[in-house]
Amino acid sequence: MRRFLNLLVALLLLSTAASAQVTVTPQPGADSVRVVDLIYADKIRLETVDTTVDLQILVGKVHLKQGKTHFFGDSVIYNKKTRIVEAFGHVHINDADSIHTYADKLLYYVDTKKAILTNNARLTDGKSTLTTNELHYDSNEKIGEYFNGGKVVNSKSVLTSKEATYYGDLKDVYFKKEVVLIDPAYQLRSDSLLYNTNTEVTTFITKTYIKDSSQREIETKEGFYDLKNKKAEFGKRPTMIDAKARTRTTADFVDINDSTGITTLTGRAVHVDSVQSVSVLANYMWVNKKDETFFATQNPLMIIKQDKDSIYVTADTLYSGRLSKLKVLTRTDSSTGKLDTIKGAITLNVKEKPKNDSADRYFQGYHHVRIFSDSLQAVSDSMFYSGADSVFQLFTDPIAWANNSQITGDTMYLYTKDKKPSRLYVFENGFAVNKVGKDMYNQLRGNRMNGYFVDGNIDYMRSKGNAESVFYVMDEDSALVGVNKAEGDIIDLRFLNKELNKVVVISEPKATMFPAKQTTEQDKLLRNFRWLEARRPKTKFELFGN
Repeated sequence: MRRFLNLLVALLLLSTAASAQVTVTPQPGADSVRVVDLIYADKIRLETVDTTVDLQILVGKVHLKQGKTHFFGDSVIYNKKTRIVEAFGHVHINDADSIHTYADKLLYYVDTKKAILTNNARLTDGKSTLTTNELHYDSNEKIGEYFNGGKVVNSKSVLTSKEATYYGDLKDVYFKKEVVLIDPAYQLRSDSLLYNTNTEVTTFITKTYIKDSSQREIETKEGFYDLKNKKAEFGKRPTMIDAKARTRTTADFVDINDSTGITTLTGRAVHVDSVQSVSVLANYMWVNKKDETFFATQNPLMIIKQDKDSIYVTADTLYSGRLSKLKVLTRTDSSTGKLDTIKGAITLNVKEKPKNDSADRYFQGYHHVRIFSDSLQAVSDSMFYSGADSVFQLFTDPIAWANNSQITGDTMYLYTKDKKPSRLYVFENGFAVNKVGKDMYNQLRGNRMNGYFVDGNIDYMRSKGNAESVFYVMDEDSALVGVNKAEGDIIDLRFLNKELNKVVVISEPKATMFPAKQTTEQDKLLRNFRWLEARRPKTKFELFGN
């Protein structure tokens, strides 16, 4: 140190400024590109200390050049024997006008073109700035590295890590160990990731945790986030948690476009809504964050969870949105006298409109709808389910089964309470069948039909408008006594212990009792009778059957 101070004092005493170009002679056999040219220095001194120390000491506005790389500093010491340059104060390396590095101190190896910059080291490519206390820079390869903590600032994004490698030609920065990215759009934590300062694309190569501006949390193992275009792709079954909406989503592959608000999930997608206690599974799912809708296809399955008897729903396509965003008209329901709203064939009771966010959702199923619970099963061509009133609206040849009973009609509403069936309402051509034995079926038909459930089991059914019934009469030993055929405006079926117990004709009764031995096949069946047990889902595992 004393020797260095003496040299600097001696230099300050010099009065001659070096403005001419001076070539530092390379070692014998060295490539000419490794020649370091002196462009300018206020003062110069040459000193040979011993056989290993041959110094060229430069002071004041020092400017050196090697190839296309320019070096600047307040003072420079060049050891011609070891071919090492040391620079102090306002150090600046201009590498082909593409990369600039700064520091308070520089150690530069002429032959390898490698530099170590310390104390307030900084590297910039015009778009981003890397800062650290110690920066290793390879001028030949245009690679910068730090190993003891640093950060990169690019526009409004700030990335910090314990280690990083910057690749100047590619504009890539490879961050390692305790990586944190802070951006107005999202925050990120990872053990390692790749970031391109030009495209502003962050590539994930290990487990990464992300929180976006809407407080949605994402955990992924691979993928990328394109900050400029607001797009992201995640692989290896990433998980997304929306604390505000209380939803959890995962899939094999997730594609997010924040500009459009659309997220696409591919491969074993699962969307769980803990507010609604509803889960949707599919091989393909499309979610629109802006209008809060989602679309699921490729074997979609919706599960409405409850303690003991969850409801499972499948269709070719499932769709969901906010009830509050449905554009609807009003009408009066002729059967109840209540003012309803209608959108096409879909009706919503105005008094049952969503009282809170948890109920403000509907689900639609298109084509080959199949529903299963332990207490009730159903199929139809299409379906609408409202979170406000917990009603399944089934359209186009709907069929419902409960224990040994089957109900059909043109349109069917299945009301649920606490996720269990509570009421069944059939519009037009209602037909109920209750199987009591081999080729023996109690039957009820009418224009409209209402069924009521107790603890998930059918308890009572009423048919109104041109009602007809067929009832098999049994004795105490369950032997067939005869077949009772009745007509009236209103007919009730009353059940006991899950079995049909009584038929009551309330209005305009007309009935005939046929003894068992005198009953014809015509007497046993009402017009349009169909027993459709083959279409009934027997278990939740059969929902994707034909």
